[in-house]
Amino acid sequence: MEAAQSVSRATELEKGSHLMEEAILPTWLNQRTIGGLGYIWIWIGMAVIIATFQLGAGGVAGLPLATVIVTIFLANLTLGLVMALTADIGTEHGLSFAVYLRAPFGTVGTHLPSVTRGIVAAAWFGIQTYLGALALNGIVSYLTGFDNWIVWYAVFGIVQIINTAMGMRAVQVLASIAAPAIIAISIWMFFTLENLATASGNDIWSFAGDANMSVLALFVANMAFWSALAVDIPNITRFLKTEGGARNFLRRNRNVFAAQFIALPVAQSWIALIGAVSFIATGDWNPITVIQGQGTGLTLVVLLLMVILAQWSTNTSANLIPAALTFVNAGAPRLNYAWGIVIAGVVGTLAMPWLILNHLFTYLGLYGAMLSAVGGIMVCDYFLIRGRRLNVPDLYREDGQFKYAGGWNPAGLIAWIAGGGLALVFLDYAYVVGFPSALIIYFVLMKVWILPSYPQAEVVDPNDSEYLATSVNKNWVFTPGTGMQRLETDKIPEASLKREDL
Repeated sequence: MEAAQSVSRATELEKGSHLMEEAILPTWLNQRTIGGLGYIWIWIGMAVIIATFQLGAGGVAGLPLATVIVTIFLANLTLGLVMALTADIGTEHGLSFAVYLRAPFGTVGTHLPSVTRGIVAAAWFGIQTYLGALALNGIVSYLTGFDNWIVWYAVFGIVQIINTAMGMRAVQVLASIAAPAIIAISIWMFFTLENLATASGNDIWSFAGDANMSVLALFVANMAFWSALAVDIPNITRFLKTEGGARNFLRRNRNVFAAQFIALPVAQSWIALIGAVSFIATGDWNPITVIQGQGTGLTLVVLLLMVILAQWSTNTSANLIPAALTFVNAGAPRLNYAWGIVIAGVVGTLAMPWLILNHLFTYLGLYGAMLSAVGGIMVCDYFLIRGRRLNVPDLYREDGQFKYAGGWNPAGLIAWIAGGGLALVFLDYAYVVGFPSALIIYFVLMKVWILPSYPQAEVVDPNDSEYLATSVNKNWVFTPGTGMQRLETDKIPEASLKREDL
């Protein structure tokens, strides 16, 4: 009976279930190729973006520089705690963000928060591409006199889409090249701007702006900055090398911590510092215009090249991959990964990023508020409700336990609306309100309403040997004719449905 049921489930997937596409199947232990250093390079590449300069400049306009840097560092360190928790979804089960959301939101309900995140990621792609296009245009204009950023927006966007479509290995290679170059150029850039500030009679450490900016507002804005990646970090961590059979959380996620707790806060603080010094020196947060005004010859080209590399390395990991996977999750099986990336590029352009950039703090606050609630729900569902155990086969079944009420889990939707709504009402405290409130509401609703009405196998029978993967040295593997099963790496059949890369 059990074998017949397994074959039936496999047949359902093979016939075009809207819950399955190769790009969103779990990754196996032998497909996780990113080491600790590689993950650090990815995070440095992601953190060094032009929008971070604006955060630093916005802070120093109303606060002392030392206060700004400490606040930004602590905000990113705090957010790193959330990321370390959600990262385990990727390292333990090899799951993408959108697929995991089927557990707390339902097989249909997942599309609301996941596509929301996808649109946000696509919009960020547009912002980064626009800033990179300005830098490209600056280089070409200086060298040839041709001045048209729209052309370079199209060229830069297409190049990034192709690079991301080549898979995670190509993204990792780009990050390993871009990050060291960005660090070197940014150090030179800092001292150049500091000298400029000194020449204009400003001491960067005693500069006092008069804008209305509080430590709390800066702290929350910086948490909102990476709130999207805090929820969908499994999209990347499912490709991190991890030790099969590692039951200990710290051991299993050892390649996560240096990047989350050192690379992210240090890189973010460093780039914010440069933005702040740029503002102190010239009154302009945007280093593109500062560089164009101060640099000449090779200096101009090299510094603008840093801008391009920074936007490129961020877009592939932090924006195009998350957006593409959420769109694939919504459009499977007809929409594959490559087309998901193309759609992300189109959506990001239609968002008119050149307008969003003029209202960055407002944009950060609004989407950060809604996604803070998703983070609270994920942490609650994964750790408090399921104890990291997960009935992964049912995530890909239309009639499984995650169907809930017609594909919707009311607890997830109510907690998201309530938690996100509270975060919007108290926008100055968005993340610190939305995350815990959504977590508590979801926990209560699941315990008193959903679990008694819609039993969850891993909660009814919390059996590690049945519902864990990496911790017990197993992989979630889908094989035509058999369905989803847990296998040791050396026992995975060649017929298993999974591409070698994204």
